[in-house]
Order: sequence, then C-alpha cells, then structure tokens
Amino acid sequence: MFLKKVRRVLDVERAEEEFEKRMEDVTLEKSDRPAMIIAALIVFVPALLLVIGVFGLALWAFFFRYF
Repeated sequence: MFLKKVRRVLDVERAEEEFEKRMEDVTLEKSDRPAMIIAALIVFVPALLLVIGVFGLALWAFFFRYF
C-alpha cells in the first residue's frame, strides 16, 4: 500500500533523480517566485509567532509573575 513511499525514503538518490527528471519540463513564470515567498511567509510567520508567544508565556510564568 505504501511501498512507493517506503522506496522513496530508503533510496533518496533515486528519488532525487526522478524529481529532477519530472521538473526538467517545468518552467517557472515571472511571478512564481514572489508567490512562493509570500505563501511561505503566510505559513511560517504565524507559526513562529505562536512558538515565540508560548516561550514568552513560559518565561513570564516561571520568572516574572511575582514582580
């Protein structure tokens, strides 16, 4: 059932070659790179802010709560 995924994990070099072969014919348009950067920011910035907030709350709870 998951044999293709298992092979991809075990044989990384072959999987990379297959990926490069599939991506040879794909051409990126002019606006694709900024779109990918904006999409990454939309995904990663809220997650990063959440992690920083959790650490900040933990620091406040352990060290600064009684001041």
